[in-house]
Amino acid sequence: MGQKLSRRHLLLASVAGAGALWLMRPTDKGENHNPYFVQLSSALNAAQLATPSLIIDKQKLDENIATLKRHIQTQHHYRIVAKSLPSIPLLNYVMKATNTQRLMVFNQPFLNQIATAFANADVLMGKPIPVQAAENFYRQHDHATSTFDPSLQLQWLIDTPARLNQYQALAHSNNQIMRINIEIDVGLHRGGVTDKNTLSAMVDQIEADPLLALGGLMGYEPHIAKLPGSASYWRDKAMQRYRAAVDLLIAKLGAERVAALTLNCGGSPTYQLYSQGSFPFNELSAGSCLVKPQDFDLASLADHSPASYIATPILKQAMSTQIPGIDLGKAQALWNPNKAQSFFTYGGYWKATPTSPKGLTNNNLYGRSTNQEMLNGSTTIALAADDWIFLRPNQSEFVFLQFGDIALYDGEKIVERWSVFANS
Repeated sequence: MGQKLSRRHLLLASVAGAGALWLMRPTDKGENHNPYFVQLSSALNAAQLATPSLIIDKQKLDENIATLKRHIQTQHHYRIVAKSLPSIPLLNYVMKATNTQRLMVFNQPFLNQIATAFANADVLMGKPIPVQAAENFYRQHDHATSTFDPSLQLQWLIDTPARLNQYQALAHSNNQIMRINIEIDVGLHRGGVTDKNTLSAMVDQIEADPLLALGGLMGYEPHIAKLPGSASYWRDKAMQRYRAAVDLLIAKLGAERVAALTLNCGGSPTYQLYSQGSFPFNELSAGSCLVKPQDFDLASLADHSPASYIATPILKQAMSTQIPGIDLGKAQALWNPNKAQSFFTYGGYWKATPTSPKGLTNNNLYGRSTNQEMLNGSTTIALAADDWIFLRPNQSEFVFLQFGDIALYDGEKIVERWSVFANS
């Protein structure tokens, strides 16, 4: 009797366990497009778009620009990070809206395009690039058609004495004045000068050469918004390093001259940490916050709104999920209602996250595709072939370059197409 009772208890426990497990299965997260994406879909159709497209919402862009201006005000100069807004028309729009000619550029092909497009630009390189790339810039820069003067309007970023020697040799080879901005390590530990003796020697080397001119300093500190604890604590630690570098320059060159240099800091994740207080730099850089891709969903950017989306047509829709070989699609759908339907999109595998309709996910068993990406969703989602799916880019600097001209959306229709940078 005891043995039968034990078996009965075991059976009941198994049934109860299975029931509890079944209750733990995922719930239906599927939704249909909200009115915003319904209207955006109509705008894309009216514009006769039928390929994956990068969309910028002009109204949201304007709101983000206003938010940035409200935080920076006149306390610091503003420098636009061009890699985050990699389009001449887009940069031109932001430059006019923020009343700045200051740009931060990160590669040589983009630098040449900017020098051609913006005769009055004030350019600071955002990373140290190989000296051969710098030489390529001078070789490709067309002085006959552009009044951009590199000797006055361009600062090369230098991180080590060795790289300074390379650029100094290039300046003499070309008989070209080169402005040098020195990268200092304020805690990110991704390069840059770390001690005052090295910084002092580099400044002396620049000052002694008539073909070199000191442009200033750059201290990049995105880590302070991501480290555990208080961001203001890590900010102040970084600013101690920055202030020590500025104090060294003041001791060597005088306060008036140092105040006229480019003393650059900040980025989208951190620029709001400097709205109040006294800091050793005189300009802040930011770019991504104006379009706010997914990686910038940070507490420090809570008052910025997403302003960019990828729109891609659905090529095929199926009311099931099938996995080649041993088909586990039915089992997936039985357990997870969000695996019930399959949508195959035009292109895919971007650095992006499905956004609308909600509830779409990749299928790890099926795999990823840059040609026809499978996305799964529940039966709640009522989409068919030729409808649109929307994703948020995880970043802007690379993703924006993958779709041809950017489609500018004004809340009702696509009003302009903005070309992006050419990579070569």
